[in-house]
Amino acid sequence: MQIKKDLEKLTNKEKAEIFQKFFKTKKGEYGEGDIFLGISVSEQRNVANKYLNLSLSELQELLNSKIHEHRLTALLILIQKENNKDLINFYLKNTKNINNWDLVDCSAHKVLGEYLIDKDKSILYKLAKSNNLWEKRIAIISTFYFIKNNQFEDTLKISEILLQDKHDLIHKAVGWMLREIGKRDLEKEENFLKKYYKEMPRTMLRYAIERFEEIKRQDYLKNKV
Repeated sequence: MQIKKDLEKLTNKEKAEIFQKFFKTKKGEYGEGDIFLGISVSEQRNVANKYLNLSLSELQELLNSKIHEHRLTALLILIQKENNKDLINFYLKNTKNINNWDLVDCSAHKVLGEYLIDKDKSILYKLAKSNNLWEKRIAIISTFYFIKNNQFEDTLKISEILLQDKHDLIHKAVGWMLREIGKRDLEKEENFLKKYYKEMPRTMLRYAIERFEEIKRQDYLKNKV
């Protein structure tokens, strides 16, 4: 594929080594086996914009790749396509390939979130209860689109489901979404926090209260135990 050749030309070995560490690709880490070319996101966007007409079958080839930038560039193309049922089915079929936090974060709210805003959202609850780390992150990050449209209920319900999750990447994602609610409706966020902050993982709480005044933030942290 020409798009792979274009990406190959942008390879930066020094950056690739940095990315391998940053995205935790060692054995036993969450990104185990992921291969990087060392290409910046802005460079990948430039490449993606030249190939917006790629078919879903061509994007599938990119998403099947072990090379991280192939998958990310495919998603950068996907989010610019018309959002319909076929696209959603394609996205859900590929959750196994949307397997690092940046891949989830650039796409979930723009694909699933946008499509589901006025539809049945049961698929998000199914993903939230998955045993797969990335499907759980997709579930909560998809609700970012709802939050941007001042719809908070599903974010709060999915946050409850993920409250006791063991993975740091879920703690960060839930805390981030709660913080985003707080930017728009602080009372809604605080009602949730007052109910759950003592049982929340500390990282989740820290992310959620990051924008609070220091006195209030310290009060939550000190009273957690």
